[in-house]
Amino acid sequence: MTRVLITGGAGYLGSVLAPALLSEGYAVTVLDSFLWKQNSLMDCCAHENFSVVRGDCRDEATMKKLLAQADVVIPLAALVGAPLCKQDPLAATSINTDAIRLIVRNLSKNQLLLYPTTNSGYGIGEKGKFCTEETPLRPISLYGSSKVEAEEEVLARGHGISFRLATVFGTASRMRIDLLVNDFVHRAVTDRAVVIFEGHFKRNYIHIRDVARVFIHGIRNYEAMRGRPYNVGLDEANLSKLELCAKIREHVPGFVFLEAPIGEDPDKRDYIVSNARIASTGFKTEWDLDRGIKELIKGFVILRNSVYGNV
Repeated sequence: MTRVLITGGAGYLGSVLAPALLSEGYAVTVLDSFLWKQNSLMDCCAHENFSVVRGDCRDEATMKKLLAQADVVIPLAALVGAPLCKQDPLAATSINTDAIRLIVRNLSKNQLLLYPTTNSGYGIGEKGKFCTEETPLRPISLYGSSKVEAEEEVLARGHGISFRLATVFGTASRMRIDLLVNDFVHRAVTDRAVVIFEGHFKRNYIHIRDVARVFIHGIRNYEAMRGRPYNVGLDEANLSKLELCAKIREHVPGFVFLEAPIGEDPDKRDYIVSNARIASTGFKTEWDLDRGIKELIKGFVILRNSVYGNV
């Protein structure tokens, strides 16, 4: 049985990926610090091929022990997003970059390494020109640069795969409302309105369940895919913020969105992405934006971010 180690496996991506791997017959070990006090993996505990370790991905003794037992390593542990990395730059560097170096130097050539990074490394793209895996990386945040540096370590090994993920959306048992599609749908459902800064900025999107599927695809097709980065997103979803809001309004008719005449978005990413390389390996997405928006609308009937509200 193939043994998979996921660092940060109790987070947003891991809470979907770990059950998906278990259902496909893999043995899964998750290392997580449980920083957010999440209980996202409780359903996995009933599975005999699941194990969990509370610990820090930067601790070399812990990591050496876990890596020695793994056939496949998927390092999800990271401070994700520009605001969080700006808030704690030391942790951003030590978790997002240094912890990956630790993994790379402790792996043998016969162990598989599948690394998730962000396509925000493209920064600000050329207008009307798709970013491919050959496009120079120009990250404009500490988050972007820390992930780009880690990707360089993975690919320099010559035996890893890097998935440059578009902005992820969709529901998970460790939910994130702050991601753009999730955030806008949440506002549409709860507030019926949103004010947008720099609404012409474009980016690409991918559903969280397709992210889980692309990791399984990478494990199954590792020999053919290794040594290269792959953009992972929806070809039909290279959308501006205004276009995204218009799409959401198709499902929430009362949704009002306005572009602010002044002010700016601290996240300056603006690019469109080609996903032709991953498609050439035989991977096909299953979740488009419409399907994901319908899912999120149902999810936000259940989940309300009202911890600090009186109503």
